[in-house]
Amino acid sequence: MKPMHSEVIIAGIGQTPVGEHWGIPLRELAAQAILPALKDSGELRPQVIYIGNMLAPSASRQNNLGALLAEDAGLLHAEGVTVEAADSSGGAALRMAYLAVASGAAEVAMAIGVEKFTDVIGPESEAYLSQMLDADFEAAQGLTPLSLAGLLFHRYWHEYAPDRQAFAGFPEVAHQNAATNPNAMYPKAMRPGAYARAAEAAEVLNLFDVAPYADGAAAVVIARGDALDQGWDKPPVRILGSSLVTDTLSIHDRPSPLVWDAARLSIERACRKAGVMPKDMDFFEYHDATSLHAALSLEAAGYASEGQGWMLAKPDVIGLQGQIPVATFGGLKARGHPLGATGIYQAVEATLQLRGDAGVNQVPNAKIGLIQNLGGMAATAVAHVLSR
Repeated sequence: MKPMHSEVIIAGIGQTPVGEHWGIPLRELAAQAILPALKDSGELRPQVIYIGNMLAPSASRQNNLGALLAEDAGLLHAEGVTVEAADSSGGAALRMAYLAVASGAAEVAMAIGVEKFTDVIGPESEAYLSQMLDADFEAAQGLTPLSLAGLLFHRYWHEYAPDRQAFAGFPEVAHQNAATNPNAMYPKAMRPGAYARAAEAAEVLNLFDVAPYADGAAAVVIARGDALDQGWDKPPVRILGSSLVTDTLSIHDRPSPLVWDAARLSIERACRKAGVMPKDMDFFEYHDATSLHAALSLEAAGYASEGQGWMLAKPDVIGLQGQIPVATFGGLKARGHPLGATGIYQAVEATLQLRGDAGVNQVPNAKIGLIQNLGGMAATAVAHVLSR
């Protein structure tokens, strides 16, 4: 095995629009992200492929995605395997690809995230989504990810007495950024007062507090710096730090249900590996599955103390020109949340920022960024630090 190599580069990126792709099979959707990523990399050929996916065995009735997607994308005989970590599967696949290249086990790797949420509709979809919770002690009692988030939001409200309307800033910033993202599910800014008028979704969460589940595929090609073709002329984006941390699957087993230790530790460890601090970041692609996730993620990253994350939900703080820009292409809330593919979308969007190719969504002079992908209620947390 080759020694650890410091230059782990994101050499190619590809993504599909996020939405309801009823007529596109899972394999074809994945190929629509894989082929552009390979072209963007200068046609590098990955030796290993890691696929982030949550629902294919149940919703799409398809296992063995490694073989399926490698063959379909013309990468037959490559090592391919599915990585499952609920809706942090994409981030976990990215970490596996990073480790393969950093360790010297492969010179080129690919991380793919693909999800066909619309392959199942109605109450059955809620049952499938609940697989990210504890089957015996949460899902069996009727809990879903949304209802559990609602209960936790109630608890947050009880413990910290936040300004309820202040949470509007999270979806407002997300939708403002998505308005100029051609791949977003909801590329439209919110109207003034829309948050206050929104219907309830679960407990105290309203429709604007909740990210929409969707279909989508995204891919990144990761390579050792010395494996890049001489003619490759993209601004190199390096993965400086990577970490995956787990917590108890059941919320009731944690000392505090509103302190997400895995989210905190994953950022601490990724930053330690990179030799930086969260305060050094030019942007943060967080996992805003709900407005509560947004607040708790900011707290876990150290940008706010416990119970104070909601205070950052202002355009001058988290907007593109703010102190710590988040959800720069709309985040889960407005770009859409394609579950096992979400973590790879975050990596693609961060790469665009660091290449300076984000267009009107560009964070000024972005040089270093943090991405974090969470599984369930942060039972799994994956963080990566990327730099230009």
